[in-house]
Amino acid sequence: MIHSTAIIDPSAVIADDVSIGPYSIIGADVEIGSGCQIESHVVIKGPTKIGQNNRIYQFASVGEEPQDKKYAGEPTLLEIGDDNLIRESVTINRGTVQGGGITKIGHRNWIMAYVHIAHDCIIGNDNIFANNATLAGHVIIDNFVILGGFTLISQFNHMASYAFSAMGSVISRNVPPYVLVSGHMAKPVGVNVEGLRRHDFSDQQIKNIRHAYKLLYRSNLKVDEANTAIQNLEQQQTELRLYTDFLDHQQGGIIR
Repeated sequence: MIHSTAIIDPSAVIADDVSIGPYSIIGADVEIGSGCQIESHVVIKGPTKIGQNNRIYQFASVGEEPQDKKYAGEPTLLEIGDDNLIRESVTINRGTVQGGGITKIGHRNWIMAYVHIAHDCIIGNDNIFANNATLAGHVIIDNFVILGGFTLISQFNHMASYAFSAMGSVISRNVPPYVLVSGHMAKPVGVNVEGLRRHDFSDQQIKNIRHAYKLLYRSNLKVDEANTAIQNLEQQQTELRLYTDFLDHQQGGIIR
């Protein structure tokens, strides 16, 4: 059902079963897939492509122009996958040409009130962003990441799978997988053990991950030396491959 007060651009492509609430505005070049529920007073601008079974709550701003002085009106894109929950007053900006032209959000993410996702961010699947978490431009979040409330991540940083930030963390470097960070500026404080248990990691796997964490953070090894040591373990401990893949490809340094 589309409420009579909603404003829909003629070029928008909206599946037949989409619900759009009062006073919402759907702009040009917007696609909304089957099963989506758009509450009242939502603004969605294009080019934006939204998949299936997403729910977007009131006062969210989705697909707005990037907050970047280099942006000059180019038709960049926002792409959102399936089964995401986007709560009140969330803001998600499209990409920039300089950053690849796309902001992308995967599937089954829970994005709480007042979260900001800036231009050119790439978000994976099954993440939880608590209230007021803020991502600057070009941030990468992998899968199963939890951002505590008021977490701030500066531009061009990468937070790997199963990482966790405590409330109020300010993150200015890349965060390896499985790592729990806290503080201003954020520091590594251990392994996200509770999160791993919730995702059915075995006690032995968690023990292996903790050992790799100690090699990276509690030994006297340099990062590349720790990476080599972890690589020597990963053939028998495949859960460590997330560590080595991340360390092989990260740019700009890891949180220390």
